[in-house]
Amino acid sequence: MTGVPLEEQPLNIKGLLGIGFDGKPDEKRITRGENFLLFGGTKQTHEHMVVTVLKFNEKVDKLGKKLEEVNTRELREIAREVHDETQRHTHHGFRRIPREARDRP
Repeated sequence: MTGVPLEEQPLNIKGLLGIGFDGKPDEKRITRGENFLLFGGTKQTHEHMVVTVLKFNEKVDKLGKKLEEVNTRELREIAREVHDETQRHTHHGFRRIPREARDRP
């Protein structure tokens, strides 16, 4: 892509991977989406990863792009916005999930 600044070139990201290391060895949590895969973590950590990746995908959709088409500048902006939004609604970095939402199968 000649003539296009490096920061504006698509990154060709195939997917997002989230790994939570704070779960117990006997706990198995896996969530898979169209362009993401999340492993492990406590219930709270895993839920936080799910909320984060869903917000991230919403932001990509609002750009009218697929994940593969996002460039460095857009990735940076999306990551900053999602971080700010998830931190604003969290306690110690984790979103409080209402009890009725936590207890759903």
